[in-house]
Amino acid sequence: MSECLSDEQIAFYKTNGFLLAESRLTADELESCRAEFARLSRVAAGMTRSDDRIDLEDSHTPDNPRVRRVKLPHTQSEVYARLMRGDSVLAPVRDLIGPDLRLHTSKLNVKAAGYGASVEWHQDWAFYPHTNDDILAVGVLLDDMTLENGPLMVFPGTHRGPIFDHHAGGYFAGAMTPEAAGLNMAEAVPLTGPAGSLTIHHVRTVHGSDFNRSGMDRRVLFYEITAADAFPVLGGMSKMQSLEEYDSRLLCGAPTISPRLADVPIRIPQPQPEAAGSIYEIQTQAVARSFG
Repeated sequence: MSECLSDEQIAFYKTNGFLLAESRLTADELESCRAEFARLSRVAAGMTRSDDRIDLEDSHTPDNPRVRRVKLPHTQSEVYARLMRGDSVLAPVRDLIGPDLRLHTSKLNVKAAGYGASVEWHQDWAFYPHTNDDILAVGVLLDDMTLENGPLMVFPGTHRGPIFDHHAGGYFAGAMTPEAAGLNMAEAVPLTGPAGSLTIHHVRTVHGSDFNRSGMDRRVLFYEITAADAFPVLGGMSKMQSLEEYDSRLLCGAPTISPRLADVPIRIPQPQPEAAGSIYEIQTQAVARSFG
């Protein structure tokens, strides 16, 4: 029995590799998330470069702070940590990939009004292959996501296909072009919806997002979640310091030391570029760009 998703929604996700679940957050949860972002973003004032808490826009200055990403927000905010473990987020994930879930990572991506950075087309799986692909990303919309403010866009069904080449010049660049992959841009689907909704996309689904060309900010809190029996493949960009640390990321259910092996395509994101860091730095290596 599913907790919150209909049979039709589950079948849609399995076929297309994405789902939009509208209005999952309560008004209080949404307001708390927005207040926490305001608190965390204030530390950008006076910063001259990105650090392990905040990733800054290229156009950032200490007097005119511009946040591009809050890194690992669940470690910086009890509000985000509590939301990550609550049913608003986990119930639909359990419906899709089962009761035993582990956090892979979290981030809060920001596209500020008028200049928010794009993210080139990619598959998350290219960065962190695992022993199976019961892995997805949940995007919590803190603002309305519209066609103008750089919504997440996906190519339906690509989670059932190959892992495309994300290299450039012999190094991992974290980006691909739809044309080189034989994808038709007319088939890309923008995931628009009201604040408080969730976007969910499979780890192998091709996705990206354009610049924010509107006068409205676009903030999305991402939780990337794996089945507990999905273990990282050597050479990927996942971090597993120890079994104890790995199990500390369990969100619900039971841990295991028996990885489930699935017949899934894998490319190793090696060699890494010198500018390895967040996806924004890595994608500067890409030769061909789809946005901007």
